[in-house]
Amino acid sequence: MLYVIIGEDVENSLAQRLAARPAHLERLHALRDAGRLFVAGPNPAIDAADPGEAGFSGSIIMAEFDSLEEAQSWANADPYVAAGVYQRVTVKPFKKVLP
Repeated sequence: MLYVIIGEDVENSLAQRLAARPAHLERLHALRDAGRLFVAGPNPAIDAADPGEAGFSGSIIMAEFDSLEEAQSWANADPYVAAGVYQRVTVKPFKKVLP
């Protein structure tokens, strides 16, 4: 089943994000390579594709896991959590309807 993982950043998280990004992307690449990643990306803090020093306000990941517990466990182990980037992480089941 698909699950959506919503990470909400702490204020001024850009430095922590940049430091933890390689490890964060490595995990996402592993999901992609396993055919389990639907979409992933950050939420710019301002209305711009490249927010520069404004940074990001969070991230969204949609991926396939066997259960909510597995998705939550995967989300809890994210390097952004360990680095203090996220102030909150929400994991919810997702049912794709369109397209």
